[in-house]
Amino acid sequence: MKEERLKGRKHELIISVVEDYIKDASPITSGGVQKNHLSDVSTATLRNELSALEAMGLLKQLHTSSGRVPTALGYKYYVNHLLQTLTLNYTQLDDVKDLLDERTKSLSEIVSGIAKIINKAVKYPTVIYLNGYDKLIVEGIKIVSLVGDSALALIQTSGGYLTNTLDAKATDKAYEDASNYLTKKFTGKTLGEMMENMESIEDGMLKEIESFKQILDMLIEGVKKFVKENNLNIRQEKAIDVLEDCGNKEQATKVIKLLSDKEELEKALELEGEDLSVSMVDDDEKYSGLAVIKAPLCIDGTPIASIGVFGPQRMDYKGIASALKVIINELKGDNGET
Repeated sequence: MKEERLKGRKHELIISVVEDYIKDASPITSGGVQKNHLSDVSTATLRNELSALEAMGLLKQLHTSSGRVPTALGYKYYVNHLLQTLTLNYTQLDDVKDLLDERTKSLSEIVSGIAKIINKAVKYPTVIYLNGYDKLIVEGIKIVSLVGDSALALIQTSGGYLTNTLDAKATDKAYEDASNYLTKKFTGKTLGEMMENMESIEDGMLKEIESFKQILDMLIEGVKKFVKENNLNIRQEKAIDVLEDCGNKEQATKVIKLLSDKEELEKALELEGEDLSVSMVDDDEKYSGLAVIKAPLCIDGTPIASIGVFGPQRMDYKGIASALKVIINELKGDNGET
């Protein structure tokens, strides 16, 4: 079925029955539709309408004599309509602005804070997939000595700072020289460009950097680790809520298992555009019946991660989509109603 709006009663019917099913998990029947939504339409006519929606793949019957339930396609149709008509409540996530205003925080603290805020706003597990470190703009580099033969590198970026411990023994003067040299060379460059250029710069200016070459070697390895390693920040405090509230222990158990499956989480969090999107799992026996509502996470215009809220297909799309939309709007600096 093409992703286009149904006409007339069928559109209103699928939106209404999916919303009802999300609320109480009661099978969809012609009698229930007549009672709750269309009292002036006969049950025979409504049966025909429901049969038509079933033929389109939006509903399905679990048993011959039972009512119908939404399919993954039915949920997808409902969510697409919801995202086009979403009303936002910006007072629900005031903590986001406060978090982003604290530029003294490390990027990992900012990301963890965002995950915690979303997880508090919705009753489903939240995952942030950090895969865009290479796009962050360098604003300064500071290397300071620690106790023992080690130092701490603080890389200030457009989205917060990154830290890296260096197993390098050097004088305070060498650390200061390295900090000044690196800040001068790489301010305004992305971390990706820094990683690509640092080794060639090191090779071409060995005499200039002789006193702190070991520091640069260690920093190169640290930046490579930041850029190349994808990190998952998983807030699963609400996993038990899913288990208790969704009415389907099999689906809830799948959600909990998925949260420990790094490969599948990364695959599920692949973005489909620059705005909110929803993915339904319906052809994978291992995780069939699950859904993820996801969005890009940009800081100062730089896409560094994707945010995803996981749950069974029967979940509170309206509340989750609203919370995520507020987050991505706040990160973009757009705090007006949409």
